[in-house]
Amino acid sequence: MGGMRTAGDLVARMEMSKNMKLNKAKEYVAKKLNVTPYDLSDVYMMRELRENLDIGVVTALPNASRGIQSKFKIEDLLDIKINCCENYRARMKR
Repeated sequence: MGGMRTAGDLVARMEMSKNMKLNKAKEYVAKKLNVTPYDLSDVYMMRELRENLDIGVVTALPNASRGIQSKFKIEDLLDIKINCCENYRARMKR
C-alpha cells in the first residue's frame, strides 16, 4: 500500500495520530471510505475513490483539491485533527 496511489497515506495517518496498529488502522479507514480493507491497496479503485472524494491524487487534475485543501477534507473524512490544518486555522484568526 503506497501513499497517495492507494490509501497508504490515510492508514499511516491513523497509525500515527491514533496510535493504531496496522490492521486496526486499515479497518478504520476502510469503514470511513465504505470499502473493504482489501480495496485500500487497489490502485485503480482508490484512484477513482480519491477523485470522487476530492482528497488528492498523485497527478494533478483540473479543479481538484491539492495540498492543504485535501488535508482539510481528509481531516473531516477520518474525524481527526491534522497539525498543519490546525496551524492554518490559527494563522487565519490573526
